[in-house]
Amino acid sequence: MLLAVIVVMGAGAWAAVPFYNWFCKTTGYGGTTNVAEKLPDHVLDREITVRFDANVSRGMPWEFKPVQTEMKLKIGQNGLAFYEAYNPTDRPIAGTASYNVSPDVAGYYFDKIQCFCFTEQVLQPGERVQMPVSFFVDPEIVEDADAKRIHSITLSYTFYETDLPEKTASVRPKAAETVN
Repeated sequence: MLLAVIVVMGAGAWAAVPFYNWFCKTTGYGGTTNVAEKLPDHVLDREITVRFDANVSRGMPWEFKPVQTEMKLKIGQNGLAFYEAYNPTDRPIAGTASYNVSPDVAGYYFDKIQCFCFTEQVLQPGERVQMPVSFFVDPEIVEDADAKRIHSITLSYTFYETDLPEKTASVRPKAAETVN
């Protein structure tokens, strides 16, 4: 009986993270956004403001910021925003971005079509890049009793340093070249 309890507890602990990730993506809980393959078939006449926020984790040497801090668009309209990252060091650095949307309930209606956060980014010494995020706010937001009064959404990213991919780590870095 004790062995069965241990096995069930171990299985529950193992399944907790994938279940939580699925739950957040399905419900938008915690500001998790959706991924869409295409735009909605209609655009509403109502505008919404999307604000952009950028952060780096402790120890991540990149400079990271939104190119524009906010954008007004109609609900259902495609938005295209850019974030800028700069590696001021003399070594290549890999990073991965985590993201969330605030208020949390808006995450269920915030859909990304393309985003730099879907893949690991590697910046060479002195490299500066602009990274796009293509998104829309789902028109169904106006049908949700809790979300229909939202007039402003904040999309926030935090970059974390990750291990360099083997291919990049084995290449000897070139001399730093600053891009202006």
